[in-house]
Amino acid sequence: MFSRYKKPNAPAAAPGAPKPAQAPGPKASAPQPAAPKATPKPMPKPDQMRKSAAKAAAQSVPMDKERKRKERLGEIKLELHRSLLDNLNLSAIEAASEADLKAEISAISSEVLSEKGIVLNREDRTTLNQELYDEVRGLGPLETLLKDDTVNDILVNGPQRIFVERAGKLELTDITFKDERHLSRIIDKIVSAVGRRVDESNPYVDARLADGSRFNAMVPPIAVDGSLVSIRKFKKEKLGIDDLVNFGAFSEEMAAYLQAAVACRLNVIVSGGTGSGKTTTLNALSSFIDNSERILTIEDTAELQLQQTHVGRMESRPPNVEGKGAVTQRDCLRNALRMRPDRIIVGETRGEEVIDMLQAMNTGHDGSMTTIHANSARDGVSRLENMIAMAGIEMPIKAVRSQIASAVNVIVQASRLQDGSRRMTSITEITGMEGDVIAMQEVFRFQRVGLTPENKIIGHFTATGVRSHYSERFRLWGYDLPANIFEPIAAE
Repeated sequence: MFSRYKKPNAPAAAPGAPKPAQAPGPKASAPQPAAPKATPKPMPKPDQMRKSAAKAAAQSVPMDKERKRKERLGEIKLELHRSLLDNLNLSAIEAASEADLKAEISAISSEVLSEKGIVLNREDRTTLNQELYDEVRGLGPLETLLKDDTVNDILVNGPQRIFVERAGKLELTDITFKDERHLSRIIDKIVSAVGRRVDESNPYVDARLADGSRFNAMVPPIAVDGSLVSIRKFKKEKLGIDDLVNFGAFSEEMAAYLQAAVACRLNVIVSGGTGSGKTTTLNALSSFIDNSERILTIEDTAELQLQQTHVGRMESRPPNVEGKGAVTQRDCLRNALRMRPDRIIVGETRGEEVIDMLQAMNTGHDGSMTTIHANSARDGVSRLENMIAMAGIEMPIKAVRSQIASAVNVIVQASRLQDGSRRMTSITEITGMEGDVIAMQEVFRFQRVGLTPENKIIGHFTATGVRSHYSERFRLWGYDLPANIFEPIAAE
């Protein structure tokens, strides 16, 4: 019956195998006691209301009936999955089409359900077959969340607690793994596909999914309550500057300034915290690079989506089981300097590669870009100084700051605000040195005004009134920005 993908001489289900307990039919169901009448509760105090509201936002309690239904389906799915592993020829299904594989899974599950006397309605059977397909070809319970376009991040805290981020806010889902072993199997499936490993001797890993989404996992014994997984989803649509302006990430005037800065080959650093949109901003800024330029990108996990014709992508590599064969971002950056790049884009500068990055910006690779973790432009400069110190380079602090001041031209600060929105809160230029201090001037900022009753931030983008230090360079390159874009905007 399953000749195309079934294993040769696959063992049949044992006739004497015990059948799982079948849910009672409508006739066998016990009468339900009458629900007690609701008694009015006293009005809670304001502090109690705040506590209960916070608890309700952090938890998701499904209906009891739905929970029991899901538990029953989970037990049946586990039994069917074992049967699939016994019956399917896993090496043969790699080349199978989605339709053929789904038909094969449906046929095998129908036979097993019939043998065990389990009756399911059409909706449950369809759900079960889809989940079995996700187990065989996809990423199990995570597959549904990966297909949900409203989900930005998937955060797994052990097999029973899976959170998602929607519109900047965290929610607890009712999706779970069967146990830690089930979760570990999905993690192994992901990391092995990109040639990496995770186990007790190497308990954490960075990887990427087939669609480019960023994946990080940490497993026991380092993860105390079960494996920890975080997935930053890959956006299928490539967001450009116009999209970010429409979303309110920054203003038209800021977009015009950034276009001039990138096109005129100023060195740009995108600074921000975790999840603030640094990579998205870097992708959007790269759209202003001319197609005639040769661009090399260097990342720990390849995420950048550049649209230019001439792009060379490099990705670092961790050491193998023997502790050898590691290729760091600094190794890639040193080699990139010998590959005749016009611009070098480093996905994130976080260590000793900062030395080579600053030297590249100072030695003929104008227009290079990178991201760093920092809460403000001034903090970003301090982070660069600290990374140089951690690299073990013995340099006077004035020489370090002089190197940074001559290499970096513009710092774009991206932030995720308290209502979950992501905005460019500041654009700052580095204008040189004043004594031992790096001179900086803020050109644009996001001015916060207040908060709505729904906790949405009220504010607007405005220029600071300071004319760009690079106005003459913009004019010589054909980007003569009007003076009024640098004039402050009064709050409405």
